Amino acid sequence: MVKIHKEGRNMLLILLFALIILNGALFYVSSSVIITSIVAVLSIVVFIFFTYFFRISNRILIADDTYVIAPADGKIVVIEPVMENDYFHEQRMQVSIFMSVFNVHANWFPVAGKVLHSSHQSGRKMAAYLPKSSTENERSSIIIEAKNGQQILVRQVAGALARRIVTYAKEGMECHINQQLGFIKFGSRVDMYLPMDAEILTELHEETIGNETIIAKLKHQSAESLD
Repeated sequence: MVKIHKEGRNMLLILLFALIILNGALFYVSSSVIITSIVAVLSIVVFIFFTYFFRISNRILIADDTYVIAPADGKIVVIEPVMENDYFHEQRMQVSIFMSVFNVHANWFPVAGKVLHSSHQSGRKMAAYLPKSSTENERSSIIIEAKNGQQILVRQVAGALARRIVTYAKEGMECHINQQLGFIKFGSRVDMYLPMDAEILTELHEETIGNETIIAKLKHQSAESLD
């Protein structure tokens, strides 16, 4: 069932009242039926667009703890080994999902485990599909220790149109599949930095569905390695 995400409810109410006032005032001061009709149609289109943008549907997935699930709707724009220098300081497999304004912008936890770190960094507003946006744009970084003991970094990255990143992840909290990690308003991307031995189960340019598409499989860790 499709409904309106909680991050958009107040904004949509404010927008609705503003459009009603605008159209009501224009109706009384303008003698042109054409102008009032055009503004009314544009107002409806704008409200429908923002309502569509903040849509969300119930998504329940049952999966093994070693699977990494897509944290967002969109398209995979990066699958490559990179040097992650902010937290791990080692080579990691980066998988990035670009979200257009037409995608659902809720984000989900890609694995079950424990949140070890959550922080927000201000930055630029360059287009989210550009490689430098991962390290130069406004972003939130979340490190999760999965059930098998391996750690992954999830990064919410603001784009050229994004004006707010919302992150629900808090340090020390237990996280689960089917649980929302946050929300990014308008065009943006989500990066994941996985262990190099993770088995990638998706391809470049593949469309993803948040909390449904399987991205990778983590390696099973022995009892000794978990200690």
